[in-house]
Amino acid sequence: MIVEDQALLAMELELVLAESGCDVVGCAMDKAGALVIAERERPDLALIDINLLDGLTGPQIAQYVVSEYGCAVVFLTANPEQIPDGFAGALGVVSKPFDEVTIRDVVAFAQHFIRQGALGETPRRFRLAPWLTTPPPEIPPH
Repeated sequence: MIVEDQALLAMELELVLAESGCDVVGCAMDKAGALVIAERERPDLALIDINLLDGLTGPQIAQYVVSEYGCAVVFLTANPEQIPDGFAGALGVVSKPFDEVTIRDVVAFAQHFIRQGALGETPRRFRLAPWLTTPPPEIPPH
C-alpha cells in the first residue's frame, strides 16, 4: 500500500514496486483513504508519507495498520524533523528525494523482516527505527 499525497510520486512508487514484483493493493492521499484500503486489503507493507493532504496523519495511519493488521511500515518524508518519537511502529524512514534503488532495497529489507522476523543489512539512505536496535529490558530473576 502507498500513502502519498504527491500523485506523480505515488505513481512512480507504484511503478517501481510493480517492477520489483510487489502487488500494490492501493494508493491513498489522506488518512481516510488509507484506512479504507488497509481494512479492505490488509497489506503486508505500507509506504507512508508522514505529512499528507490532511496534515501530519502518517504516524496515526502507521500506528493503526501496525496494531490492527500487523502491517510493516516505512515512512517517507521530506521533513525528517517530523518523524515521530519511536517511529510509531514503523521499521524506519526514507528521506525524500530518493531513487529507485533505494526504494527497491528498502522494500527488500522490509520483505526480509516480514518473512524472517529478523533484520537484514540496512539499506543506504534508510534510517532504522530505534525500537529495532534497542535491546529489550532484562527481566530480573525471582
